[in-house]
Amino acid sequence: MCTSLAFTGRYPCFGRNLDLEASFGEQVVLTPRGVPLIFRCLPRQEAHCAMIGMAHVAGGCPLYAEAVNEKGLYMAGLNFPGNACYFPHVDDGALEAAPYELIPWLLGQCASVAEAEPLLDRLRLLDEPFAPGLPLAPLHWHLSDGKTSLVLEPMAGGLRVYEDPVGVLTNNPPFDFHLTNLRQYLNLTAAAPENRFHPDLSLSPFGQGMGSLGLPGDPSPASRFIRAAFYKWNSPWTDSPDQRLAQFFHVLDGVAMTPGAVRTPTGELDRTLYACCLCPGPDRVDYYYKTEGNSRISAVTMDRAAMAGTELVAVPLRTDQDICWQN
Repeated sequence: MCTSLAFTGRYPCFGRNLDLEASFGEQVVLTPRGVPLIFRCLPRQEAHCAMIGMAHVAGGCPLYAEAVNEKGLYMAGLNFPGNACYFPHVDDGALEAAPYELIPWLLGQCASVAEAEPLLDRLRLLDEPFAPGLPLAPLHWHLSDGKTSLVLEPMAGGLRVYEDPVGVLTNNPPFDFHLTNLRQYLNLTAAAPENRFHPDLSLSPFGQGMGSLGLPGDPSPASRFIRAAFYKWNSPWTDSPDQRLAQFFHVLDGVAMTPGAVRTPTGELDRTLYACCLCPGPDRVDYYYKTEGNSRISAVTMDRAAMAGTELVAVPLRTDQDICWQN
């Protein structure tokens, strides 16, 4: 289970909670322009956009969970079991990519959602794992450039592409359900509620926050979608970068897994392994994160020098609690 956010507009920021029962060997990984991108069926990219994100590196290849490129295009993969469908290779002229190739393939060559859309029209996702010990994850993807957001869902009938006006993605059911389900919560408001019960009754709220009575609090994907959308769309998005960063993590905290609250079918605990916020700028991209064991925000930047590099850079996570003692 995971939650992805895209704050669009004047100050775009992107990020997600990665919810999983065990670590997948994740590190913050920078792929500079000078590192060739090699794919199974698609042309090799010698010259491409630099990108930064969270990945497991296998055989020198970054398997990104999410990333943003130097142009500000963001993409994240989220769990989509029971619905994700991949296909065998067919020599019919379609663009064919393995699911783990999708993020670097699109971010390597596209500066915007508009540039990505024609490629998606021709895309087939292949049922080919990276290696025998690394089986394919059933995924769908969140794609955003700070202006427009899309959801990509590989279904039995092919790749479905939805516009995402909410800027939120969680997990099952498919995305069109979440948009319909959102219409059941039109009554929610961050303001104090008005008496609509009957004008002849003198009724008033007896506490703060009663405008959001009915906001679902459980950790299911459908409830997290509603809660993340409510928090996101009521967020104070100020001119202060520090305040925006704090607010972004507040929203993610509101949909994070509390260890012990969710057990998987195998009896393991579902955990928020990390939460991240990716902030693109004109000269650099900053990747902020905190982990399940370390609630202090850490940061890795990809500046112009790093973008122009020729070697993959992997930065281990700070996972031990880092407490700032003040006496």
